[in-house]
Amino acid sequence: MRTWVACSLVLMTAFAGCNRANSTRPKQLPYIQRYTSSPATSLASVLADDGQWVMAPKDYANTRFSSLDQINTKNVGNLQAAWTFSTGILRGHEAAPLIVNNTMYIVGPFPNPVFALDLTRPGGPLKWQYKPAVISGAKGVACCDWVNRGAAFGDGKIVFNTLDNQTIALDANTGAEVWKTTLGDINQGETITMAPLIVKDKVLVGNAGGEFGVRGWLQALDLKTGKPVWKAFHTGPDTDCLIGPDFKPFYPLDAGKDLGVKTWSPESWRQGGGTMWGWISYDPQLNLIYYGTGNPGPWNPELRPGDNKWTATLFARDVDTGAAKWAYQFQPHDNFDYDAVNESTLLDLHLPGGQLRKVLVRAERNGYMYMIDRANGQVLSADPYAFITSTKGIDLKTGRPIENPDKQPKSGKVIREICPAVPGAKDWQPSAYSPRTGLLYVPSENLCMDFEGLEANYIAGTPYLGANIRYYAGPGGNRGELLAWDVVHRKKVWGVKERFPTYSGAVATAGDLVFYGTMDGWFKALDARSGDTLWKFKTDSGIISQPVTWRGPDGKQYVAVLTGVGGWPGAIVSGDLDPRDAGAGDGFVSAMSDLPKFTEKGSTLYVFALP
Repeated sequence: MRTWVACSLVLMTAFAGCNRANSTRPKQLPYIQRYTSSPATSLASVLADDGQWVMAPKDYANTRFSSLDQINTKNVGNLQAAWTFSTGILRGHEAAPLIVNNTMYIVGPFPNPVFALDLTRPGGPLKWQYKPAVISGAKGVACCDWVNRGAAFGDGKIVFNTLDNQTIALDANTGAEVWKTTLGDINQGETITMAPLIVKDKVLVGNAGGEFGVRGWLQALDLKTGKPVWKAFHTGPDTDCLIGPDFKPFYPLDAGKDLGVKTWSPESWRQGGGTMWGWISYDPQLNLIYYGTGNPGPWNPELRPGDNKWTATLFARDVDTGAAKWAYQFQPHDNFDYDAVNESTLLDLHLPGGQLRKVLVRAERNGYMYMIDRANGQVLSADPYAFITSTKGIDLKTGRPIENPDKQPKSGKVIREICPAVPGAKDWQPSAYSPRTGLLYVPSENLCMDFEGLEANYIAGTPYLGANIRYYAGPGGNRGELLAWDVVHRKKVWGVKERFPTYSGAVATAGDLVFYGTMDGWFKALDARSGDTLWKFKTDSGIISQPVTWRGPDGKQYVAVLTGVGGWPGAIVSGDLDPRDAGAGDGFVSAMSDLPKFTEKGSTLYVFALP
């Protein structure tokens, strides 16, 4: 194994808008402005340039793959820190920066400032900054740190969400506010943490707050005005869920009238969860968006008999109308808080036998790697990619998990060694797919838990859990792994084990590299084919964000990542939680009590390039 270790860059900045260059920073080449006329404003025009990064998932298929190959397996060992930037906010940073028309856009954690950095000038100086007017009370109803997962570009606008439920559009050139729309109510426990997705003339946004008993939804806003176009709830009657005559699920158990009401005890669907705070994919040929919904509330499954539709469910919807075309419930009567918000990677694959299928691939929280026909919702395969005790497999005839009766949570009784734990074998942190290798690179978690069901009473704006949970490392003792999965042959090819949960997103490139970060502050480049670590760099804080890569106006390829440990697993650091309180952070502190020994708070963007 070849390992290259770059020098550590110690950042001491403590205020927003501060840039610091590495003392060993390579000499800057002259910058050449690519856009000599007005910058491109349409999403289609900038998507055509693979040297940019115009949406958090890189593309509608959620591949997070870049065709850039200037940085590759032969020279990545020479990668150096070119410059840095501090947001000045010492909370969890989960966002993917955007790079559009030689400007980088960063959304910070609450209070959710937006920074525009000028990439045509050395060091990326601040071009403009926008500070939204936000309600501080949102911090009190954020389940898992004050995070934000990024912005979207379209129609000359940068669109982002705030923790207190605003969606805001800014002029990409000037930072001037174009419109803002309030979508939720923090008094009910609602927040917004997801990166919006722009499709055609619509901005797609969902809510968070399943741990507060909110009712989940996805909304489409008009990109020009911010006005709501359609809204689909995930619990309740069919009319609210936009389920009509065109709804044709593959499995009979997902068919029937008003299942969003009938599969709940009376009226409990109103506080049933099913929020939408993860990723959305889009197939232009089918004109369908794909996304998953979150857990039902409360966590204690004995308090909500029934299948609890449409929580922990994958939806396919017409993007123009919001009408549901099909749905598949991963976890009927979800016993373990296995939110189905992870990304769906859309692939056209020649499967064994030579058949070409339009599929979506998902490393689901429940520990199974699903391959689903994205035209009709049929589960083609569901293979374990992690250690699982909570279920005994997936019945492909019904689509339902095969329950393990020994691991079913019960009120007043501690059920031990349930694997994966509530955070899942993989949480929201996104995978990357390389068409060169045929591998999906999955940032995963190796955690198990003890679960005790408790009583829960719904009070608007307060936690609605009904569970006492403790997490700990699974078999092997490592709490995380970056693994490579062969999607056609349905098997793990290699894995790199990590001390802590691998909570950073991944990026794959045509240079046959995979970039990702660790919670103890290492930013790494692996050989995409072998998994060998070719380069790593020690940053100032743990990494839970999404790395990106782009072609600069000087023609060079750059790679960037935000540091700033936090989120749910890193709340012990960002939220100053007591490591002796195992129940803090909804039980996550029990698995992360040693994290403060390995990292500290941060707020830094690191930009890397070859000398």
